[in-house]
Amino acid sequence: MSDILKAAAHPVVFPWLCLVLGLMVGSFLNVVIHRLPKIMERGWQEECAELRGEAVAPAERFNLFVPRSRCPACGHAITAAENIPLVSWAMLRGRCSACKALISPRYPLVELLGGTAAAWSAARFGAGPAAFAAMVFLWCIVAASFIDFDTQLLPDSITLPLLWLGLLVNVGGVFTDLRSAVIGAAAGYLTLWSVYWLFKLATGKEGMGFGDFKLLAAIGAWCGWQVLPLTILLSSFIGAAVGIALMVFARHGRSVPIPFGPYLGAAGIVALFWGPQISRQYLNQFM
Repeated sequence: MSDILKAAAHPVVFPWLCLVLGLMVGSFLNVVIHRLPKIMERGWQEECAELRGEAVAPAERFNLFVPRSRCPACGHAITAAENIPLVSWAMLRGRCSACKALISPRYPLVELLGGTAAAWSAARFGAGPAAFAAMVFLWCIVAASFIDFDTQLLPDSITLPLLWLGLLVNVGGVFTDLRSAVIGAAAGYLTLWSVYWLFKLATGKEGMGFGDFKLLAAIGAWCGWQVLPLTILLSSFIGAAVGIALMVFARHGRSVPIPFGPYLGAAGIVALFWGPQISRQYLNQFM
């Protein structure tokens, strides 16, 4: 068994094994992205009905595992052979096997992102706790970003566990020391919280959601407070560039909200993998 583990941990083999794992996780991320907002909406409706004193009608059991995945057009249950990451979509030529309805290319894209995230983490950190922790971080960012794109919501069920997990990971100093992680979590939340209220007091409008505060707090917990300026600047730059491009090329109205979570997530990934090096090079220019 030890020989098998040594072979699996080999620098050449380990990223490929993690790629396969990541592709399977990416398939599950598609389920999370599709179902989690619906689960949240059902919960809100049930809570509102209870507050109004109305009886809640029994509904079909619906969570991340039940019922089986189905074609949204015809209800065809997806078989195991039709659920192989990347391969099934290619073999089906992007169409349902029953009704031939188009299957969005976003499904294989999310699977590919899940696999790439795992292989990249494995190649960057090697076989060890840092690689597996980085995989979880990236998978959560992918799921949260796509949900935010679709709904302008960053679920607490992703951001809060990600925050606490970051603190636990750094108890052992995997990415930063625990003191920097705790300060990073608090500073990340309070920074965007302050921006939110300053903008609201100045304009009477809400510039961002509370989920953005929690996501930046999670990034601070994983990477430490030292990379927060880089994360905020980079996410703002990416968000502004994308926003301008949407207004110019896609006729995206200024009043239409643009989710900020995906840009925070992208900046958080840069911070986790290269944040200390970038910050060090930046500070060296002024010392």
